[in-house]
This record gives sequence, structure tokens and C-alpha cells, in this order.
Amino acid sequence: MKVLLIHGLARTSLSLIGLERRLFQAGFISEHFGYFAFAESFDQIVERLAQRLHTLSAQGPYAVVVHSLGGLLIRAALAGGRNGCPRQVVMLGTPNQPPRLALQAWRVLPFRWFTGQCGFNLTCAEFYKTLPTLPCPYTIIAGTAGPRGGWSPFGNEVNDGIVALSETQLGPCDSTLHLPVWHTFMMNDPAVQDAVVQALTTEISAPEILAPEMAAAATQTGAAELGPRTPR
Repeated sequence: MKVLLIHGLARTSLSLIGLERRLFQAGFISEHFGYFAFAESFDQIVERLAQRLHTLSAQGPYAVVVHSLGGLLIRAALAGGRNGCPRQVVMLGTPNQPPRLALQAWRVLPFRWFTGQCGFNLTCAEFYKTLPTLPCPYTIIAGTAGPRGGWSPFGNEVNDGIVALSETQLGPCDSTLHLPVWHTFMMNDPAVQDAVVQALTTEISAPEILAPEMAAAATQTGAAELGPRTPR
């Protein structure tokens, strides 16, 4: 099965090379979808992605693994199920709810220049209201290594340094796998890579049936379930 990899904001496809290697070892064929937020609008990127998904779906079953903003791009591109739904979407640290740090970042001019409409959308609650949920099974993997306490912008809420745990959920009933990783480099963590492979290959409904090392990591952070979610 082919797996389309979509990187996060201000990153490139090179950030997913390590994950691609792990997927190859597991027998998957990976393809990359790249974009430059400073050169294209969110809408233009989504249109290109929709065309790519149409091509992939015509070739046979496929899955998608996304990091951060990539999850919002895939949600928009799959709106209405127009492009042939993937068998599974795995989200790594995607801010499925408006991230509180986005407003602070938008005040910084270099961030505005480098992220364009994509960066602005992260600050806009109205934009989030226009995003549909995913029309296919999905798995959410969230990091928990971010700072907590009175000095943290997240207070005592679990976070990955960029996105709070609650901000990764598409809906209040979502189950997520929590792993002690940071947002920016979570895709390079062996436990995250193993979790992606698990999500793509098996129907998992409880953490106790994960590989032992993954279950241990999940237990340390109070993880909930890992498994495909079918939107209700």
C-alpha cells in the first residue's frame, strides 16, 4: 500500500525521511507531498493536494501520514470525499483545534512572511469552523514532552511544546496515543514511527495490545487508545 507523507509548516519533505525509511522497512511505499507556505496560499496547496489524492486513489488503496499543518491540509483536500478516501490518516501533532500559540507567533513579522495564509489560518477560529472532519478512519498521535507550570503558556496542560493535547483532537470523543516527544521532531522518534506502522497495519483498540515498548511509553504518559477512528 502506498503512503503519502505530508510535512508540517515551515518544514520540508526532508523532515520525514527518517519516517519514510521506517515505513519502507515495514513494506510500505512512500511518496511525499511538499509545499512552501510563503510561496503558495493555503487554498492553492489544498488544490494541488486534492489533485494528488485523486491520482493516488485511482492507483489503488493508499494511506496518509501527516505532521502538524499537514493534517489541516488533508482535511480540506478530502472535504466531501471527492478524491477517494484513504484507508487511514495518521496525524502527528496536528492542531485540529485553534492553537493558542498561533496568535503570539502571528505578531512576529518573520512568521507572517514565512507562513502566509497558512499561518494566518492557524489564528482564525472562523477558518477552523469551515474545516470538515475526516471522512475516513484516522489515528491521532500527540506529544507530551512540552513544558508545564506557571511559566508555561500551556499552564499545567499536557502539550508537545507547540500544540496542547486538547488541540490535537478532532472531536471530544477522540482517542489519542500520547508519547513523550516534542512537536518539531516527533516524526523522528522510534516509538512514534512504530506507532505509525501499527496504525497502518492493524486494527488497534486498546493500548495493552501494542508492542511492549510502545505500551510502556504510553503508560508513562497516561496515554489513551491508539487506533483507527471512524468519524461519527
